[in-house]
Amino acid sequence: MALLETDPMHQFVVQPVLELPTLFGIDLTITNSALFMILTTLVTSFGLILLTGRGAMVPTRSQSIAEILYGFVADMVRSIMGEEGRAVFPYVFTLFIFILVANLLGMLPGSYTVTSQLVVTLALGLTSIALVVITGFIKNGFGFLKLFAPAGLPPVMYILIVPIEFISFLSRPFSLAIRLFANMMAGHTLLKLFGGFVLSLSSLGAIGIAGAVLPMAVATAVTALELVIAFLQAYVFAVLTCIYLNDALHPSH
Repeated sequence: MALLETDPMHQFVVQPVLELPTLFGIDLTITNSALFMILTTLVTSFGLILLTGRGAMVPTRSQSIAEILYGFVADMVRSIMGEEGRAVFPYVFTLFIFILVANLLGMLPGSYTVTSQLVVTLALGLTSIALVVITGFIKNGFGFLKLFAPAGLPPVMYILIVPIEFISFLSRPFSLAIRLFANMMAGHTLLKLFGGFVLSLSSLGAIGIAGAVLPMAVATAVTALELVIAFLQAYVFAVLTCIYLNDALHPSH
């Protein structure tokens, strides 16, 4: 048991936290991953409601936080997609806030980082690409397929370019998923390793405590870096989603 507790990968194990009966053949047991996805949704929803509840003309400090987040994502969408991006802004904003809050909740001691699960990040990536395809066909009809055949190439080149572009498009949800999953897993693994060093050295007495200063300093620096990465990964995921949606709006560019 002690080995499991100090294993840096043990923090990523999906475990049941609430056993529920099976309904119509579906296992309704809530795991730690599912629990923190629910908590992320609740924190995001009620947090924004509380921040914007009054809707005062002169914003309070809490309302200003919500407006800064809203304006930040709105500017990002507008800069990439122009005014056409207003139609998909709610999705991009929800995606950004969900990933950001999930990443930050995962920094709390004893919590679970749902974005360190590939199945979760892949679900987010597939959802984004599904929206890209739907948006592309709604906006351009079969003209959306021009995305795979860039204009201006010699006809013979399309034999090579079209398969490459199609494979590149299919790889997008996986690149989105793996980038987020790998960054969150790597950071939390480092935190666990250096935290384990600190605990192990501290148990050796005065000399061990002195030796634990360096890994403690590194763990503190990694924690600060992880907070920055938590924001950056949410931002990168949202930006790439906007770029892919812009491709769907303007497939011939």
